[in-house]
Amino acid sequence: QGNMAFAGKYEFEGDENYDEFVKKIGLPSDKIELGRNCKIVTEVVQNGNDFTWTQHFPGGRTTSNTFTIDKEANMETMGGKKFKATVKMEDGKLVADFPNYHHTAEISGGKLVEISASSGVVYKRTSKRIA
Repeated sequence: QGNMAFAGKYEFEGDENYDEFVKKIGLPSDKIELGRNCKIVTEVVQNGNDFTWTQHFPGGRTTSNTFTIDKEANMETMGGKKFKATVKMEDGKLVADFPNYHHTAEISGGKLVEISASSGVVYKRTSKRIA
C-alpha cells in the first residue's frame, strides 16, 4: 500500500452534484455559495498512518483534521460541525463516516479524488496536484 501516496498539495479542479449534495446534508445557503466552484487547496501531510488534512479556502479560512488510521479522532465537517470518526484505509482509499455522509478519498492518476455519499446523492470532487 503506497504509504506516502496522499502527501502533497492539491487545488480544486472540478466537482459533480455539489448543489444537490450540500442541500441534502443541510449546509446553510451562505456556506453553499462560498463553496461553489471554490478553489479550495487541500494540503495533506502524511507520516505513516498519521495524517493532517487541511483545506485552505479563498479569503484565508482553513479547516484542519488530524487523524491516525483505525483510531478514533475528533474531526470537523465542511459546515463546521465537530464529531468523532475513525478513518480506515481500504484498497488504498481513505474511508470515513461523517455524521450525515460517507466519505472516501483516493489518489487516482495523480489527482486527489474525493467522493461523499448521502442518501443516494454522490458528490465527487477532483483536485489536481500543485506541490
